[in-house]
Amino acid sequence: MLIQLNAAQGVSMSPALEEHINKQLQSVDRRFGERLTRIEVYLADVNGPKGGLNKQCKLEARPRGGDPVIAELLHEDAYDAVSGAVKRLESVLSNHFGKRDRRPSGGRRAQMAGSEDAGE
Repeated sequence: MLIQLNAAQGVSMSPALEEHINKQLQSVDRRFGERLTRIEVYLADVNGPKGGLNKQCKLEARPRGGDPVIAELLHEDAYDAVSGAVKRLESVLSNHFGKRDRRPSGGRRAQMAGSEDAGE
């Protein structure tokens, strides 16, 4: 699983922040790494010098053969924004893959398509 880091203006991507991101994403990699091609990490300072909840971390996970799954969080601190967004991403991926795993293979659509072909 590839991790791509993207920092917008107002956020400095220090080696310590990069290490924090990689460490936080280890749990996602352990649980879902084989099912993901990459995770893109976007960090932005949405309010500039105004302060407040202005550090945004947006995580975009790319499941193999599927649409992107997104989780994001705003916080005063970039490290806390990353930690919170990773927790959300784990929850979203658990839900996403849980639904996918519970779906019967072929699904109802395949059964319906088979019955339509039988009538021709």
